[in-house]
Amino acid sequence: MRGCSELSVPSETLRGVDEKALLHRYLTAAREALLWKLEGLSEYDARRPLTPTGTNLLGLVKHAAGVELNYFGRVFDRPFPDPPRWSTAEALPASDMFADAGESRESVAGFYGRVREFADATIAALPLDAPGRVSWWSEGRREVTLRQVLVQVSIELHRHAGHADVVRELIDGATGMQDGNTNMPAVDAGWWAGHHARLEEIAATADATLRG
Repeated sequence: MRGCSELSVPSETLRGVDEKALLHRYLTAAREALLWKLEGLSEYDARRPLTPTGTNLLGLVKHAAGVELNYFGRVFDRPFPDPPRWSTAEALPASDMFADAGESRESVAGFYGRVREFADATIAALPLDAPGRVSWWSEGRREVTLRQVLVQVSIELHRHAGHADVVRELIDGATGMQDGNTNMPAVDAGWWAGHHARLEEIAATADATLRG
């Protein structure tokens, strides 16, 4: 399993703020956004690949489970009980990025729920400066703290939540940042169609006038 590129994080704490609770809140927001994007979809649409590399919503959730399982488990020598083969170093490429035909949305989301509980137990048990080791990072940067890992995983999951935004819109046009907060302009489908046409015209004009 591989995550995003490693990130260096300052060790200073935030004055007057429960730093761990704040970092956990951002992590939780990303988790919930990913799961929300699955709501209301058929088994087909939940796993439908919509990019040349096969990006799909259920695969993003499965991947997120693998990310948390490894970062909050292996890194701190707290192994997850009975990890699935797709989450191990012996797994085939991209095997954590899709769900097999026999894996339902409920089973993948349920597994992620177990992983979240496991990760939260690690977060609760360790101080922010607890040492860990990311064996799959580059030599010389493998020694980390829980603080760094919380930031790293939150960044990765928010990035994948952005992927999920695009994939869900391509499936059925649904948009929004989180349940109850679309974070989108209050306009109708006709306005968006006109907006899309304007952007297409701008792109064509720019290509014709700025090329060369």
